[in-house]
Parts: sequence; C-alpha cells; structure tokens
Amino acid sequence: MRLRVLGCAGGELPSRRTTCFLVDDEVAIDAGALTASLPLEALDRIDHVVLTHSHLDHVKDVPLLADLVVGRRTRPISVHASPECIQTLSEHVFNDRLWPDFTRIPDAEEPVIRLAPFHGPFRVGRLHFDPIPTHHTVESTGYVVSDDAGAFAISGDTGPTSAFWDRVNAAQGLAAVIVETSFPDRLQRLADLSGHLTPRTLAGELAKLRRDVPVLVYHVKPACEAEVRAELAELSRPVRILSTGDEFTF
Repeated sequence: MRLRVLGCAGGELPSRRTTCFLVDDEVAIDAGALTASLPLEALDRIDHVVLTHSHLDHVKDVPLLADLVVGRRTRPISVHASPECIQTLSEHVFNDRLWPDFTRIPDAEEPVIRLAPFHGPFRVGRLHFDPIPTHHTVESTGYVVSDDAGAFAISGDTGPTSAFWDRVNAAQGLAAVIVETSFPDRLQRLADLSGHLTPRTLAGELAKLRRDVPVLVYHVKPACEAEVRAELAELSRPVRILSTGDEFTF
C-alpha cells in the first residue's frame, strides 16, 4: 500500500495545501488538494474518495473533481463518508445552487459522483476501512486502513478521544499512525472549542498509544507552524510532521 501526501496543512497558502492523501493512485482520503496536485490523467484514475468529515478544507475538491472528469469516465467516482457527511454534501454542495448536482449528471443512472454512506467497516477495492468516531465540531471519523500487507491509522480532525486509540491498539499489522495537531499550546482554549489537538493534548493522546510505530503529524495551522514545531520537538515521544510530497509504503 503506497501513501502519497498531497496536502497536510490546516489551511491553504501558496506553499501549503489542505488535507488529502492518495493511496495506490486510486483512492483519496479527504479531498483538500486533489485538483491542485494532480494532472487530469491522474485524476481520471481516482475511483474512490473517502472523507473524514464535511468541513470545507477536507471536501472542497470533490465538486471540482466532478467538474473536471465529467464526460471522461464510464463509471462514477464513489464518495464514502458517514451518513451525516453525505447529507451535508447532498444538501449543501450538490444542490444545483452552490454547485451542479453531479450525482445526477449526465444522468441519474450513470452519474459522475455516487454518494456512498457507510454504516460500519467497508471495502474499497483491496483496501479495508474501519471507521472510528472521533471528537470534532461536526461528526468526524478516523480510520484504520489495511490490506493484506499492512495497515495505518488516520485520526481525522479530532480533540482528545479514547475510541480511536482503543481501535488503533488492536489493529493488526499497524505500520504508522497519522494524527492531527492544529494549534500551539497557547491556543489551547481555541483548540478545545474547535475540536483539535495541541502538542499538550497530543502528549496525552500518545500516552494512550501502546504500539511502537511512527507517529506522523498533520493539520498544523500555517500561521502557527513555527510554534507547533518547537513544542512538538519537546515531546517525550518523537513525532514527524508531514510535508506535501511525502511518500510511504505500508
């Protein structure tokens, strides 16, 4: 399983792209940097998008992707997400007001986008996704993603949570944990109100991790990056802050 980091920042600037991970060139986890990162021919190969939650920096390229590939595909792109996230996309994005309803374009029988709510673990090709509710201001989901060769976990946007770490500790073949950290410690109240982690609360979360695997940090707010980096460097457990363009094989 090959993972490419297309975007991993908590905000968008010319040098920073929002959350988007590409697995084996065919499956995107979140869609914050698809159309800015990939040429049209690579976008044509994406058959599935798996979303952690409905916030704009994680879903914004789903409608843009649909517009780019319409007329170029013979099967829809499946967008997998929680029922609440799917409802948000249906009512507030693909509503023929904010954006054309590509779930019915070019027609309802063969649309560009198929919205696929999950109600438990699901498969995407050879990948198995085990969804885990996390703690955010909207319904948010982390995942353990696995195939026959290995697994990794991704937290999605979250504040302190127990369910995610319980599932991660039980995962077979776990190779890495990708976890968000958005704000520096001085903005702890803001992080708590918005359902995000700081280095201080990340330290508490990592105390729940009983696996000796790399910890990869993403979703750092660009305006706070220097502070967050300095504070993460002081943690007793080493972590690596992801960068756009990083690649991993699990």
